Amino acid sequence: MTIEPIARDVSGVIFQLTGGIGLFLMGMVLLTDGVKSFAGDSLRRALTRFTGTPGKAFLSGALITTLVQSSSATTVTVIGFVSAGLLSFPQALGFVFGASLGTTATGWIIAGLGLKISVGFYALPLVGVGAFSRLLGKGRVRSLGTAVAGFGLIFIGIETLQIGMRAFSSVFDFASLPAGGTKAHLLAMLIGVLMTVIMQSSSAAVATTLTALHTGAVNFDQAASVVIGAAVGTTVTGVLAAIGSNVPARRTALAHVLFNLATGLIAVALLPGFLQFIALAQVHLGLDPGAMSLAAFHTIFIAVGVMIFLPLVGRFGRLIERALPDRGPTLTRHLDKTVLHAPSAALEASRRALAATSAETCRSLAASFGSLPPAGSRRIPNTQLHEALHRIQEFLPQIPSLAADEPLSELRLRQMHAIDHLERLQSKLDFASGSARWSKAESLLPAIALLREILSLGEDCLRQEESSKRADELEGQVRIKAAVLAEWRRLSRPLIMEQKAASGANPAAVLEELDNLRWIDGIGYHTWRLCHYLGAGAGEFPTSDSREIPNCETKEFV
Repeated sequence: MTIEPIARDVSGVIFQLTGGIGLFLMGMVLLTDGVKSFAGDSLRRALTRFTGTPGKAFLSGALITTLVQSSSATTVTVIGFVSAGLLSFPQALGFVFGASLGTTATGWIIAGLGLKISVGFYALPLVGVGAFSRLLGKGRVRSLGTAVAGFGLIFIGIETLQIGMRAFSSVFDFASLPAGGTKAHLLAMLIGVLMTVIMQSSSAAVATTLTALHTGAVNFDQAASVVIGAAVGTTVTGVLAAIGSNVPARRTALAHVLFNLATGLIAVALLPGFLQFIALAQVHLGLDPGAMSLAAFHTIFIAVGVMIFLPLVGRFGRLIERALPDRGPTLTRHLDKTVLHAPSAALEASRRALAATSAETCRSLAASFGSLPPAGSRRIPNTQLHEALHRIQEFLPQIPSLAADEPLSELRLRQMHAIDHLERLQSKLDFASGSARWSKAESLLPAIALLREILSLGEDCLRQEESSKRADELEGQVRIKAAVLAEWRRLSRPLIMEQKAASGANPAAVLEELDNLRWIDGIGYHTWRLCHYLGAGAGEFPTSDSREIPNCETKEFV
């Protein structure tokens, strides 16, 4: 007779806790997705713009994670950006440190608002307004509605958790668990790790712990150890995101694991000191005991880890790089399937791979005409250049399309044009290897000299990864010189015919020389178009493949 009520109580508690956690997690997912979609490509631009140094990257990571309310989401995003080449590894390290600190803001919001005020009832209208905006709105209004609905669900989930935790403390006796000593702290840490791994969100684990502490289900020491475990467990999401990805992504995930693990160990070693500091803050600074103190503890031990690691970011980064050396293909190292979830980042990765492959193609062609490669550089074999282009062609169709996203459609169109020109340029590689036979023809020497300049400038332009005045200048110079070469070919053709006819030359030899001239002009033209479509400063000229020639002085060739 007594078993059935207890069973009902236990099942009721489990249902309440499961539902509360589910509502919280769904709210986090909707809030994260809504904010990221509302920000659009501006989030990617902000990340790449405000992460110039590890310090700036740290601030960016902290601010964006506070906004998105999910360190796992921002860490996975930054791993994708590192894979795409949008962020360097040292920048990613600073961002990861900032994300770990930024996620502690969730605890302050819950402790300061979600637990002190019964906001679940007042959050219901937010869910309704957000849902209607999602269903009836368009564009960014839909994204904003998703974020608003998610924000409301978070607080409804917290209130449901509170109800469940009150019943949980009456059914299960936590006093029977170890309350002090190393074993007790390690057990509580393990619980925190498991909670985070199961929920795939340290914020959800921290919210559950704050609620348990607020309702008296656990004591402060146990809650502090669970929060430490949650900080360690959140690295699992990053590890999962890096599985099967490229070396830069695996480096970032490893750095995230080592940082959080080291910070957790430091927190365990200094736990008595941290707890004493919190007690002093309660007495002298008026810090509220309970949930607010736990939120402060969470922030403090993460901040200590940041203060230790951020000044050593260079050494820490070199240690990770030695542990995970990059021996993969250099041209397509950023074509990682983990970035396909972010179309803008994936398209930037494919653009950079196309630009790098095009630059190396220009270098190989220039070497065929006698240009010396830079000291210490290694010429990539033609087979690898063809393989790189083939892999890019396989990667580009996998990038998902987004409805009504005109900027991304424009980027796709540019890259399709670039692939066409690069394929045609690479078709000339094998023929160029035998160009020594005819490249010393006196009538072609001026054109060959100009082509060397075009290829050199084109390579420099295609290696400019960031938009700048220099990139614009290089693209303009390639455009003008390619136009000069085209005009010179047009004017030289009748002159060569007249000269060869007057000297009684073999018609087959004349036709071969004219073919070589057209071939040289074609290389110059495709190099210019590649700079136009792929250069960091490209986009200021018409996108059509018109051969319109500007007014150029060509007397020196005629």
